[in-house]
Amino acid sequence: MQDAKDTNLQNEPSVAYTDNLEIYGAREHNLKDIDVEFPRNHLIVVTGVSGSGKSSLAFDTIYAEGQRRYMESFSAYARSFIGDMERPDVDKINGLSPVIAIEQKTTSRNPRSTVGTTTEIYDFFRLLFARAGEAFSYVTGEKMIKQSEDQITDLIIQRYEGKKVLLLAPVVKGRKGHYRELFVQIRKAGYTKVRVDGDVLDLVPKMQVDRYKIHDIEIVVDRLTVKADQRIRVVQSVNTALKEGKGSLMLQLHEPANKEEEKPVHFSRNLVCPTSGISYDEPAPNSFSFNSPYGYCPTCKGLGVIEEFTESSLVPDKSLSISRGGIAPLGEYRDTWMFKQLEKMLKNRKLSLTTPIEKLPEDVLDMILNGSDEILKVYSPKYKRTYETTFEGIVAYMKKNYEEGTEKLQNWAKDFVEINTCPTCNGARLKKESLHFKIDGHNIHQLSEYDINHLGEWLEGLEDRMSEKQNQIAREILKEIRKRVGLLLNIGLGYLTLNRSLRTLSGGEAQRIRLATQIGTQLVGVLYILDEPSIGLHARDNEKLIHSLHELRDLGNTIIVVEHDKDMMLEADHILDIGPGAGIHGGKVVAQGTPQEILQQNSLTVDFLSNRRQIEIPKERRKGNGNELVLKGATGHNLKNVTLKLPLGKMICVTGVSGSGKSSLIHDTLYPILNTHFFRAKRKPLEYKSIEGLEHIDKVIEVDQSPIGRTPRSNPATYVGFFSNIRDLFTQLPEAKIRGYKAGRFSFNVKGGRCETCQGGGMKLVEMDFLPNVYIECETCKGKRYNRETLEVRFKSKSIADVLDMTVDQAVDFFENQPSILRKIKFLKEVGLGYITLGQQATTLSGGEAQRIKLAKELSKRDTGKTLYILDEPTTGLHFEDIRILLQVLQQLVNKGNTVLIIEHNLDVIKVADHVVDLGPDGGEKGGEIIFEGTPEQLIKKKKGFTGKFLKMEMKNNGK
Repeated sequence: MQDAKDTNLQNEPSVAYTDNLEIYGAREHNLKDIDVEFPRNHLIVVTGVSGSGKSSLAFDTIYAEGQRRYMESFSAYARSFIGDMERPDVDKINGLSPVIAIEQKTTSRNPRSTVGTTTEIYDFFRLLFARAGEAFSYVTGEKMIKQSEDQITDLIIQRYEGKKVLLLAPVVKGRKGHYRELFVQIRKAGYTKVRVDGDVLDLVPKMQVDRYKIHDIEIVVDRLTVKADQRIRVVQSVNTALKEGKGSLMLQLHEPANKEEEKPVHFSRNLVCPTSGISYDEPAPNSFSFNSPYGYCPTCKGLGVIEEFTESSLVPDKSLSISRGGIAPLGEYRDTWMFKQLEKMLKNRKLSLTTPIEKLPEDVLDMILNGSDEILKVYSPKYKRTYETTFEGIVAYMKKNYEEGTEKLQNWAKDFVEINTCPTCNGARLKKESLHFKIDGHNIHQLSEYDINHLGEWLEGLEDRMSEKQNQIAREILKEIRKRVGLLLNIGLGYLTLNRSLRTLSGGEAQRIRLATQIGTQLVGVLYILDEPSIGLHARDNEKLIHSLHELRDLGNTIIVVEHDKDMMLEADHILDIGPGAGIHGGKVVAQGTPQEILQQNSLTVDFLSNRRQIEIPKERRKGNGNELVLKGATGHNLKNVTLKLPLGKMICVTGVSGSGKSSLIHDTLYPILNTHFFRAKRKPLEYKSIEGLEHIDKVIEVDQSPIGRTPRSNPATYVGFFSNIRDLFTQLPEAKIRGYKAGRFSFNVKGGRCETCQGGGMKLVEMDFLPNVYIECETCKGKRYNRETLEVRFKSKSIADVLDMTVDQAVDFFENQPSILRKIKFLKEVGLGYITLGQQATTLSGGEAQRIKLAKELSKRDTGKTLYILDEPTTGLHFEDIRILLQVLQQLVNKGNTVLIIEHNLDVIKVADHVVDLGPDGGEKGGEIIFEGTPEQLIKKKKGFTGKFLKMEMKNNGK
């Protein structure tokens, strides 16, 4: 048997069983033919400087091979729809378990995807409310009741013994129409009387009611004196009325003694309000889904918001006249039919297009926006005749373009759309019936507005506040909800609410939600690969995350984490350090082993782990320029009437635990205010009272981690702006002059010099139907972007395509005698991107790389020294050494007189800031306050909040 086993291993080495995960000869991207062995069922951290090859090993080799083998298990028929996956450049991988990758990408751009739906907590709540919720009337607030036919009969006999009553079957409730056909059907069924809007009428041929009024119509099923000994008649009439009324009936006293007795009494097999008579359908889980027509609000279709064209969005500046562009979508006066109609309408009222809008009567402005039935006689010079027309209104005109226009017109109209809370459901997303089912006095929307911390508290002891019947139904459902809530709390996401849209989450938050979901599945024997799960986490919450990863490992799983966090490394079972540099200078294993073993080895990472190398704390903090930017009364989201003071001319760090309100204050309030002030942007800030000190800055620039472009055409050379200089250089070459080539010949975006097969992209888009589209290398130019003739023009024996393939480091030497090009390229090197190529496709750049390219572009500009730069977590994806380089660049910006405002948890950044603003004291409802403003030295003396405690330990390691 042993011999047979050995033979099988030789024939199929890639599936050999081993206690370790073994990778041999990995050469994907910049990996240098490396061999790596990972222990199974351990927490493994793969680290190294940006661009060293960490993701190439973890995702592009191990995960890609796992995916390929999974696809191989499909039938040939199924694979024909998917296509073959390319084999990673690796000799072999042994001991590979099923692989699940949890990356930083935000899970969904769908506005209907929320934290609650993704974690399934909301789905369990839907089930809970459908099975154990108590219904209340949205009219009276009374508890809804439902009865059987026998119960209804007993109640009628008990209450109305000896009284003459009408038994009515409701068929129309609160609707407009003439109802001719309905009356014909009722007559055919043998009934002779109906009750219309409270009056009993005889059914006559061709009977109808006013079609423009709202009506209530009931069939008079029976008129009888209630007697206990005539129970059979009562039962028959009740059954008939319930059948005609689709489960509901009404009882009206024939001769009421007072006004109270004039009101009909309602009975129903369904849930019914005993006073108003409104009834609800039997609830099902989809009755509480904002993705289902059975549950969603009919106005907003479950989105909670509506898009509309409003007076404020169409007429933002009423001091302007219509001819001067007062109606924003129309712009200034032009000789168009729209302006001629407006001119005539105003002329009829002795007004003109030059009248400031603020001086127009309200009814005139309403006609301009919403239209009028008035007949306008408008002369057309083009056709030399007068036309009679009505004015449809600017709102209708914009709606038509937005809903029915070309893509270009729709995008134009979209700029003037205002997104407002739905007036029907007030943002609750559900229809009113669904919102009146309650458990412990709460409806499902109220629970979804709670943050996870608060929800956890509400769930404690809930069984004691429910009835015995509810407890029997809810026991298992509550167990599932509590488990998932606990997982979110354990990974530091207690500040999120269930109704938080997934597209508003950071990559780190979305990744941790998927991590919680995976822990909840209780899978065993899986290889998980995570990409920096600590992103966006405060040092306090990082401990919870590490505990969760240990929990996932202890179930019997192997976890590979691409990570730069020091605490994560020291808590890992095994560390692999890839380097020593980035790009062509990386791709090698420079250190590996347990945390204790690795500290005895030599590498850049180890130097920082062992504190042999540190990011130095400045000897003194900057005093600033004496001016301040002051934002007062910020109350958006969880902010509690915050006043933010920013001393200008300093490096400022805004910090605080996750969910404390940092992004709400800076990204959602301050930045939109400044962006609107300087660039007339349309994004509305969250609520605030006032802002002072705008005269002390001349512009604001947000340097975020969004891509520099979304197609392979975008690259660092075009984004930073030196590619035009390179093209100009090539046009000056003798060969280009002989051929008459202009700068456009060396552009891959216009015809002439580019490869026409891929239209200068170097890659071709392949549509994959139900899978994400993929780009493949162009078979004509082999990724060079240009045609053969263009590539024949060379500078220092290099073609324009060769130049785009150079790394930044190579380009610095290559263009040493070209100052206009060299100056801009050097900034890319300064921000630590010497390893990327000049023509590297934007789609292959990480968020951290994209952010540093944007910084390089800003550095290359001539600045006035009065700019405010805003950066949100710029250390994402960065190694200790990369952070050191980034901070040097940011210090340069401040040294020029600018202000740099950073939202950051990283202690290395906080400790070098001149001024720290700490929000807290906790996340969610317990956050939203500024608990500290001052220098890092002052912060570590503060006892309130968590930042000072962790910063104190970090600064102690630095000897301060």
